[in-house]
Amino acid sequence: MGNREELLAAAKRCLYEKGYARTTARDIAAASGVSLAAIGYHFGSKDALMNAARIEAIGEWWEELGRTLAADADPDADPMERFEAIWTRVVESFDTHRPLWTASFELIAQLDRAPEVRTAVADAQERARLGLAALFHGLDPALDEKQARVVGSFYLALLPGVMAQWLIDPEHAPTGHDLAEALRTIVADVGSGRQVAQE
Repeated sequence: MGNREELLAAAKRCLYEKGYARTTARDIAAASGVSLAAIGYHFGSKDALMNAARIEAIGEWWEELGRTLAADADPDADPMERFEAIWTRVVESFDTHRPLWTASFELIAQLDRAPEVRTAVADAQERARLGLAALFHGLDPALDEKQARVVGSFYLALLPGVMAQWLIDPEHAPTGHDLAEALRTIVADVGSGRQVAQE
């Protein structure tokens, strides 16, 4: 493994052990056994390295989640059962990856001061939209790329909201079942055309 890879692996370890904001360049250099100057040479800055580590860690989480869902998949599940099963697995994964999600929220607070990080996160977010659409809808031929992007945006909007609730209060955060029940209620209300009372 070269210096760049060593730094990236060390940054991921630091991300999980210390969090995004508390990790210093010296922490990463010490954990990697690579010189401090190598961070600037390979990544430009400690923040750029930490962002690369976070994006790679999210990719690893995504692959792990995909393997778990593939192993647990029920081919006879209807779309609502699939929705509930996927969200159940996503919420369960928050526990083992808590430092990663905490780091994600820390990173959001820094985006205005780091345009290069904002660009990298925006690119990752765009890939996540299409990935989430594929995760929940498979290779549904009824979804063209534009629809997949819109549907994926819906799931991407849910993800940090559910995650934030879980990080703050896991005991009362919504489960996969809760989210499915909420969606059933919303669909029933929208389908009925019932007007919500205006105050």
